[in-house]
Amino acid sequence: MGLLSVFFVCLFFSSAFAVDRGNFKTCDQSAFCKYSDLLVTFPGMMVLLKGQDLAETVKHILSVLSKDDNGVVLSLGAESQRLIVSARPFRLDIMEGPEVLLSLNSRGLLAFEHLRLRKDTNKEEDGLWEETFKSHTDTKPNGPTSISLDFSLPGVEHVYGIPEHADDLKLKTTDGGDPYRLYNLDVFQYELYNPMALYGSIPLMLAHNTQRTMGIFWLNAAETWVDISSNTAGKKPQTDVRWISESGIIDVFIMLGPKPSDVFSQYASLTGTQSFPPLASLGYHQCRWNYNDQEDVKSVDQGFDQHDIPYDFIWLDIEHADGKRYFTWDPHKFSQPKEMLQGLMDKKRKMVAIVDPHIKVDSGYKIHNEITSKDFYVKNKDGGNYEGWCWPGNSGYPDFTNPEMRAWWASMFAYDQYEGSMENLFTWNDMNEPSVFNGPEVTMHKDALHGKWEHRDIHNMYGLYVQMATAEGQIQRSGGAERPFVLTRAFFAGSQRFGAVWTGDNAAEWDHLKISIPMCLSLGLVGVSFCGADVGGFFKNPSTELLVRWYQTGAYQPFFRAHAHLDTTRREPWLFGPENTALIREAVRQRYALLPYWYQLFFQAYRTGMPVMRPLWVDYPKDTATFTIDDEFLIGSDLLVHPVTEEGSRGVTAYLPGAGEVWYDVHTFQKHNGAQNLYIPVTLSSIPVFQRGGSIIPRKDRVRRSSACMENDPYTLYVALSPKKFAEGKLYIDDGHSFNYDTKKEFIHRSLTFANNKKISCITMKITSISEMIWHANLLIHFQTGKETPVDFEFDSSMSVLTLRKPGMNAGDDWTLLLQ
Repeated sequence: MGLLSVFFVCLFFSSAFAVDRGNFKTCDQSAFCKYSDLLVTFPGMMVLLKGQDLAETVKHILSVLSKDDNGVVLSLGAESQRLIVSARPFRLDIMEGPEVLLSLNSRGLLAFEHLRLRKDTNKEEDGLWEETFKSHTDTKPNGPTSISLDFSLPGVEHVYGIPEHADDLKLKTTDGGDPYRLYNLDVFQYELYNPMALYGSIPLMLAHNTQRTMGIFWLNAAETWVDISSNTAGKKPQTDVRWISESGIIDVFIMLGPKPSDVFSQYASLTGTQSFPPLASLGYHQCRWNYNDQEDVKSVDQGFDQHDIPYDFIWLDIEHADGKRYFTWDPHKFSQPKEMLQGLMDKKRKMVAIVDPHIKVDSGYKIHNEITSKDFYVKNKDGGNYEGWCWPGNSGYPDFTNPEMRAWWASMFAYDQYEGSMENLFTWNDMNEPSVFNGPEVTMHKDALHGKWEHRDIHNMYGLYVQMATAEGQIQRSGGAERPFVLTRAFFAGSQRFGAVWTGDNAAEWDHLKISIPMCLSLGLVGVSFCGADVGGFFKNPSTELLVRWYQTGAYQPFFRAHAHLDTTRREPWLFGPENTALIREAVRQRYALLPYWYQLFFQAYRTGMPVMRPLWVDYPKDTATFTIDDEFLIGSDLLVHPVTEEGSRGVTAYLPGAGEVWYDVHTFQKHNGAQNLYIPVTLSSIPVFQRGGSIIPRKDRVRRSSACMENDPYTLYVALSPKKFAEGKLYIDDGHSFNYDTKKEFIHRSLTFANNKKISCITMKITSISEMIWHANLLIHFQTGKETPVDFEFDSSMSVLTLRKPGMNAGDDWTLLLQ
């Protein structure tokens, strides 16, 4: 409803293939967006907030510095921070000293359309009481219910976030064109570099300059448009943002930072942190639509062993089920699913099978019958079960907003309900925007009903609820012991709590490879760290060069899965000749060697909300050269990656940040100074990756067939010294799959330190250090018990690399390495 029942502002401190655009609305085709500039003319729309009333509302939260008939000045806790509230006209200004950090309604665009009765008139008001797009009509029984509000950001010219869009990391101004749209849609063969809506929506925008990072979280799940304008002509730049939603209340959270890490933790306090995934899910995933049958799965599995390429998960798309009836298996192609799963389990590998939220309307299908009998389907405007077309044909759509429905759905993952399932079977939720092939914009009618709520009010949350229920089902099937893994295509704020996200149905084109970087960076900034893109491109057939480069890029992104369309040629990694197989093998092995580092970063993301894959400006917030970079990225704070994403490239130029810092090429150990653009010659085997001086990164260099096979293998510490001859890092170890790290506190989380060029205090079984050491040295391991043992080492004076072999410690020991 557009009735302004709550006005809530919280302050926190500290190509060839192209989409058919005619299937999707522009702003002019969406009534509330088209008329948004006229909202202030609608009778009864404006709200008068009296200064005294507002003071009464907030005086119990913030201390009042002064007040009069037109407003109030509030202290925000910090000595120099104030909130100035004006009533006529309504405006909020957040101040720090003499500077305005952010203003609300400074342009007077606060608007809401109140609940009204339809007038008995012969003239239909265009789009106000019903809206037609192509052949579809959505009724509006409550009339127009839109809301909007503007925000001004003085001193800001760089804003980020509000995914999902196939666009640059830095958001563009939208003057003269469509605003950015947030409306979860199944966009077939999506275009790049425009503000069209895609599969997911997170209404969080980050603003950044050299002084501060802030966030604006517009908590609304209805269709939303975000208009951005920027003025950089004057002495002080300014960015103005207007949010416009079709329905709901104005529920806004403002995060004042000031550091990027503060904004991440402030947002995480509202929506939660990234779920801590099972270790295996950070390995490599092999998928296509579709592996034909059990023999095909077995053959592909054996192919990885024959070509010595590790992987953890093989995936099955919609053809594995019996007539696309999810929670079932095709009786001819997958007649013995437990036998198939056991074969994978014997090799310490796993499977993902798709379970989509559209249910075949079939009286012989148990899932459909139970949903019908429990009355759990979404309803149409007339009260009957809403039906639409999707992969199984005529389909019903479970109402995942209903907690009883979610609980029942979760129960269907029990081993005695999901026949043929085992503990190494995990789940993929696709088409959960929801996708309705014969619906308006390929999705559900807005006047469909979820209980008393119209679909228009909750549309962008539907996919979140699907993933939530699925993840809960995986947890319940193990009696609460095992961590789930669920991949979703549609998402909303908070989806990070339930698993991973991918960037949808991309294409085998170089520009799609490039765009995967800013798309995942944008998701990381708004809480979703577990992001990846279909390696090789979903549509079309990649050239061999493109496929190799995509593996090299995907190996350094959080979710690493190859996937391909039904009509593409097979592209398992060994099908492109031995030389290219070797290149892909090397990229995948680099991923597996770094699994301890990835795992530690996901534990940090779970604890703090810090993104795993992040833009350079997150760690170098005062370096303006980093503010628009989105062709390279950081993994944590200590690895910088500049993938090769240009066809035929013979070199890339990487920016190495940090004046006074050094970066080491992880392949050659060559040292480079920070705060420079470095030209790097490349061949087809090159993956430019650099380790920050001052860091210690744990690795496992003995790569096996899957992550579980590496469990008891030794760690290798790569110690990259800073110019001050210092380095530090962390090592996190647990069982890799259960909740025991939380419920029983069964984990090792140790700090690693190299200091004074004399000692390393850490835990390992094997050490490799990048350092400038004296050639003649004695090395001893000093244990907490007082025992000391000598350590064999090798020193490469040409590269200043010291390698220690088999020092003989356990990961839980306390010890010090002494250089004498």
